[in-house]
Amino acid sequence: MTTAFLTHSDCLQHVTPDGHPERVDRLMAIYAAVDTIDHAGLLRVEAPLGSADDILRVHPRSHLDAIEQAIPSSGSVALDADTHVSPGSLRAALRGVGAMTKAIDMVLDEEVQNAFAAVRPPGHHAETSTPMGFCLFGNIAIGAKYALDVHGLKRVALVDFDVHHGNGTQDLLWNEPRVLFASSHQMPLYPGSGYANETGASDNVLNVPLDAGADGRAFRQAYERTIFPALEDFAPELILISAGFDAHARDPLANLMLTEADFAWVTEKLCDIADTHAKGRIVSTLEGGYDLDALAASTKAHLEVLLERGAT
Repeated sequence: MTTAFLTHSDCLQHVTPDGHPERVDRLMAIYAAVDTIDHAGLLRVEAPLGSADDILRVHPRSHLDAIEQAIPSSGSVALDADTHVSPGSLRAALRGVGAMTKAIDMVLDEEVQNAFAAVRPPGHHAETSTPMGFCLFGNIAIGAKYALDVHGLKRVALVDFDVHHGNGTQDLLWNEPRVLFASSHQMPLYPGSGYANETGASDNVLNVPLDAGADGRAFRQAYERTIFPALEDFAPELILISAGFDAHARDPLANLMLTEADFAWVTEKLCDIADTHAKGRIVSTLEGGYDLDALAASTKAHLEVLLERGAT
């Protein structure tokens, strides 16, 4: 078995204003880091364009229409203070959706053991009818619904270790009892959601806020005490990961103190749970991470664990 690395050059065509943290250079840094990985098990795959049908699994038609209509013929348009679109943004976002569905197909059809999607814009802040936080479509929520509806899975777990709460994923899957959404994140911090008492319509949401300044020890304790036991009880048939690396100590947008070793550790532990309950099946997609060196090192550490586990 192997690990799929899905991306597309269209994701470089989503151009944000000068000085914006979610910029083209993020993917370039990841590509350079991945090129240094010496592992025969890495299968590079072009992400296809996602379909409207898949987007409509979680978003209404009005949301898709609004995004399409907002795309400018030149320059940049601000959808809110943080979220911008340029002429290439729609195709980039569609590649993010397509990367998720393609990766899920490959993993569930046993073409690969696991997969990582290096795509942008990210997705976990996009709510049902609201693009926000750099995000247009809820890529990972779309992937969860795709795995359930198309592949017939009964239980999908989604783990988000981005430093910002995945409010969009929570909103899109609030009423979906077949999904367990578990998130660790700094609080207080944008977007202001993610309190422990936000538990979903069917106790299918698990939020674990961390204080500013929390280090790897606090992060690991939170997972060992709360998130991992919940995942074990849920017994998922597939684990999806919102892999945001902005909880790194060097990231400029937040104040957690993780290192790439912590991201490797949580990846390893999630692989253990996937081995027990999900035949090792994991699909991960890029979310945040805005210090380029930290992003590159953390992504490489995450991917190296997936590669090692995919080869066994």
